[in-house]
Amino acid sequence: MIAYGATLDVARELALFVARVLHAERRRRGTRRGRRALTPFGQAMLELAWFRDAVPVHRLAAGHAVSVATAYRYLHEAITALAAHAPDLHQVLEQRRSAGDAHVILDGTLIACDRVAATTIKTKGRNRGATVHLWYSGKHRCFGGNIQFLATADGYPLWVSPVLPGSRNDLASARHHGITGALTAAAAHGLKTLADKAYHAAGIGILTPVKKTTGRPPLTLDEHAFNLLHTRLRCLGERAAAMLKTRWRALRHITLCPQRIGHITQAVLILTHHEHRGRY
Repeated sequence: MIAYGATLDVARELALFVARVLHAERRRRGTRRGRRALTPFGQAMLELAWFRDAVPVHRLAAGHAVSVATAYRYLHEAITALAAHAPDLHQVLEQRRSAGDAHVILDGTLIACDRVAATTIKTKGRNRGATVHLWYSGKHRCFGGNIQFLATADGYPLWVSPVLPGSRNDLASARHHGITGALTAAAAHGLKTLADKAYHAAGIGILTPVKKTTGRPPLTLDEHAFNLLHTRLRCLGERAAAMLKTRWRALRHITLCPQRIGHITQAVLILTHHEHRGRY
C-alpha cells in the first residue's frame, strides 16, 4: 500500500464547523477525553473527504490509521450529528414568507444506491398485485431513494425530506411527508409553490402546468403561455439538486444502508448552507 498526499478543496472554516459539531456530539455522549483514535478535527476531515469525493471507506481508514469498522462508526456518527441540525419544514416556510418571497419550488430527486433485495406488492396501475423491487425506480431505471426538496426562486436548496423507497412517486412521497399540507397552509399566507406535472392536483397554492387530458379541448393560448412562464420559473429548482449532487459526490451513489440516504442528504444540506451562509 502506497500513501500519497492530496488536497481537500473545502474551506478550513467548514472543517472547523464540522469539528465543533462532532465535539458537541462527543460531549453529549459522554465520551472521555483521549479515548478516541481521532480528534474531532481529524474525524471531520475523514467525513468531509467522504462527502466531497466519495472516497471508499477502507481507504479513508488506512489513511487515518484506524480500522475499517472505526471509520464506518465515525462516518455514521458524523452523518447523524450533522443531520440533526437540518431545518424544519414549517420554519423554512415561515422564514421565506418573512423574507418576502413570492414562491418556493418543490421537486423530487432520486439518490442512487446499491441493489436492495426488499420487495413490495404493487397496488395501483398496470400489473396490479405483482411483486416489485421496493427500492427500484421505474422512471430512473435504477435502485435508489426518493428525496423531496424545496428551493428558493433562484434554485438554492432550503429543505430536504427523509428518504422513501425509489418505487414511490413524487406526489405520494410529498403527501407521506406532509409537505402538501404545509405548502397549502403557506399559500394561504401568500407563499405559493411551483411544481412540475408530477404534483398535479397536490393542493391549493401548489401550481403545476396545465395538462392536456383525454376528452378535453386543446390548450388555449393563455394556457400555453402559463405553461411556458411556469416552466421558465420552476426549472430553476433543478439547480438545487445539482448543487447538492455536484458539490458533494457522495450523493451520486450511496453504498451505505439506503435507509441512511435521508440523513446523508440532510447532512449535505447543512454543509451547503454553511458554505453559503449569509447569502439567503
